[in-house]
Amino acid sequence: MQKISLEALGRQQMKLAATAAGRHTADTVYGGHEKVLRQTVIGMIAGARLAEHENPGEATVLILRGRVRLLAAGVSWEGARGDLLIVPDNRHSLEALEDSAVLLTVAKLS
Repeated sequence: MQKISLEALGRQQMKLAATAAGRHTADTVYGGHEKVLRQTVIGMIAGARLAEHENPGEATVLILRGRVRLLAAGVSWEGARGDLLIVPDNRHSLEALEDSAVLLTVAKLS
Protein backbone atom coordinates (compact mmCIF):
# COMPACT_ATOMS: atom_id res chain seq x y z
CA MET A 1 0.00 0.00 0.00
CA GLN A 2 1.13 3.51 -0.74
CA LYS A 3 -0.13 6.78 0.73
CA ILE A 4 0.18 10.04 -1.20
CA SER A 5 -0.63 13.55 0.04
CA LEU A 6 -2.48 15.30 -2.77
CA GLU A 7 -2.23 18.56 -0.80
CA ALA A 8 1.57 18.34 -0.70
CA LEU A 9 1.80 17.28 -4.35
CA GLY A 10 -0.49 20.14 -5.36
CA ARG A 11 1.69 22.67 -3.53
CA GLN A 12 4.81 21.18 -5.11
CA GLN A 13 3.39 21.30 -8.65
CA MET A 14 2.18 24.89 -8.20
CA LYS A 15 5.68 25.88 -7.04
CA LEU A 16 7.27 24.17 -10.04
CA ALA A 17 4.71 25.72 -12.41
CA ALA A 18 5.76 29.21 -11.32
CA THR A 19 9.06 28.79 -13.19
CA ALA A 20 7.96 26.39 -15.95
CA ALA A 21 7.90 27.60 -19.55
CA GLY A 22 4.17 26.92 -20.05
CA ARG A 23 3.31 27.98 -16.48
CA HIS A 24 2.01 24.48 -15.74
CA THR A 25 3.54 21.19 -14.61
CA ALA A 26 2.27 17.67 -14.00
CA ASP A 27 3.19 14.55 -12.07
CA THR A 28 1.46 11.20 -12.61
CA VAL A 29 0.83 9.76 -9.16
CA TYR A 30 -0.87 6.53 -10.21
CA GLY A 31 -1.01 4.47 -13.38
CA GLY A 32 0.42 5.57 -16.65
CA HIS A 33 0.28 4.68 -20.31
CA GLU A 34 0.39 0.95 -19.60
CA LYS A 35 -2.62 1.10 -17.21
CA VAL A 36 -6.30 1.80 -17.81
CA LEU A 37 -6.47 4.29 -14.90
CA ARG A 38 -4.13 7.28 -14.69
CA GLN A 39 -4.16 10.01 -12.02
CA THR A 40 -2.07 13.12 -12.48
CA VAL A 41 -1.62 16.19 -10.28
CA ILE A 42 -1.33 19.33 -12.41
CA GLY A 43 -0.11 22.68 -11.09
CA MET A 44 -1.10 25.79 -13.04
CA ILE A 45 -0.29 29.47 -12.53
CA ALA A 46 -3.11 31.99 -13.04
CA GLY A 47 -3.66 32.51 -16.76
CA ALA A 48 -1.99 29.22 -17.77
CA ARG A 49 -3.92 27.07 -20.21
CA LEU A 50 -3.75 23.46 -21.30
CA ALA A 51 -4.42 23.80 -25.02
CA GLU A 52 -7.44 22.16 -26.60
CA HIS A 53 -6.96 18.41 -26.91
CA GLU A 54 -8.89 15.17 -27.36
CA ASN A 55 -10.25 13.27 -24.39
CA PRO A 56 -8.26 10.00 -24.15
CA GLY A 57 -11.10 8.29 -22.23
CA GLU A 58 -13.48 8.96 -19.38
CA ALA A 59 -12.02 11.75 -17.25
CA THR A 60 -12.65 13.97 -14.25
CA VAL A 61 -10.85 16.99 -12.79
CA LEU A 62 -10.88 17.43 -8.99
CA ILE A 63 -9.82 20.93 -7.97
CA LEU A 64 -7.38 20.71 -5.05
CA ARG A 65 -6.56 24.45 -4.86
CA GLY A 66 -7.58 27.57 -6.74
CA ARG A 67 -10.12 27.97 -9.55
CA VAL A 68 -10.14 26.64 -13.10
CA ARG A 69 -12.32 26.79 -16.19
CA LEU A 70 -12.97 23.77 -18.41
CA LEU A 71 -13.99 24.67 -21.97
CA ALA A 72 -15.52 22.31 -24.55
CA ALA A 73 -17.63 22.87 -27.67
CA GLY A 74 -18.30 26.52 -26.83
CA VAL A 75 -19.48 25.73 -23.27
CA SER A 76 -17.50 26.37 -20.08
CA TRP A 77 -17.66 25.19 -16.50
CA GLU A 78 -15.85 26.78 -13.57
CA GLY A 79 -14.66 24.86 -10.56
CA ALA A 80 -13.11 25.80 -7.22
CA ARG A 81 -11.46 23.82 -4.43
CA GLY A 82 -13.38 20.64 -3.75
CA ASP A 83 -15.36 20.68 -7.02
CA LEU A 84 -15.31 17.75 -9.41
CA LEU A 85 -15.66 18.54 -13.11
CA ILE A 86 -16.69 15.76 -15.49
CA VAL A 87 -14.69 16.15 -18.70
CA PRO A 88 -16.97 15.92 -21.76
CA ASP A 89 -16.23 13.35 -24.43
CA ASN A 90 -14.88 15.84 -26.99
CA ARG A 91 -12.06 18.34 -27.51
CA HIS A 92 -11.54 20.54 -24.47
CA SER A 93 -9.08 22.84 -22.73
CA LEU A 94 -8.38 23.82 -19.12
CA GLU A 95 -7.52 27.33 -17.92
CA ALA A 96 -6.34 28.46 -14.47
CA LEU A 97 -8.36 31.44 -13.23
CA GLU A 98 -5.97 31.69 -10.28
CA ASP A 99 -2.96 29.67 -9.14
CA SER A 100 -4.39 26.14 -9.04
CA ALA A 101 -3.70 22.47 -8.51
CA VAL A 102 -5.99 19.75 -9.86
CA LEU A 103 -6.14 15.97 -9.88
CA LEU A 104 -6.87 14.67 -13.38
CA THR A 105 -8.24 11.13 -13.41
CA VAL A 106 -8.47 9.32 -16.74
CA ALA A 107 -9.78 5.84 -17.51
CA LYS A 108 -8.57 5.14 -21.04
CA LEU A 109 -10.94 3.61 -23.52
CA SER A 110 -9.70 0.42 -25.09
